[in-house]
Amino acid sequence: CGAVIAHSAFASGQSADAMVGEARKVASRLLQHIRAEVGAELERSGPIRAVTVCKFSAPELSSAISRQTGMRVTRVSIAPRNPYSGSADAWEQKKLLEFEKRLAKGEKIDDLEVFEIVGEPVGRFFRYLKAIPMGPACSVCHGADDSIPEGVKAMLAGDYPFDPAKNVKVGQIRGAVSVKKPITD
Repeated sequence: CGAVIAHSAFASGQSADAMVGEARKVASRLLQHIRAEVGAELERSGPIRAVTVCKFSAPELSSAISRQTGMRVTRVSIAPRNPYSGSADAWEQKKLLEFEKRLAKGEKIDDLEVFEIVGEPVGRFFRYLKAIPMGPACSVCHGADDSIPEGVKAMLAGDYPFDPAKNVKVGQIRGAVSVKKPITD
């Protein structure tokens, strides 16, 4: 995996390996919860309710995990459906583009992750990004226009009239889970 991080202990007492393990765990937790909720709503109520999971439940879950862990945990994309809650910052955009190149070279989508310590004007941060693969259930809302049910199209058109988050194929990168933790010295 693409990593730029020293394997030493930080002032907080947490090793680089521990930080990566913790980030992987929270990213996996977020994705598992979202997939479970989307799948349950697809079975129970159909695709329109599944849209509301991504629109409302996923951000609430991200927020809850962020509060529990002290890390910023969120989903991001270069082409977010909701630019207010899903736009990738400069670091995330760069890494998502690198993920696309790695995928094109044959790397497995489930292995696409990156982590590093970055300096920002307000301090140093541990950053982690894990690719979100486009799955079959996601294609109900993010797939080709002709595969999206009419009710979902109408809902999306009303909520997101300039929606860039469609026409993604199963197996492509839909976005990523981003984890950001301040490094205290």
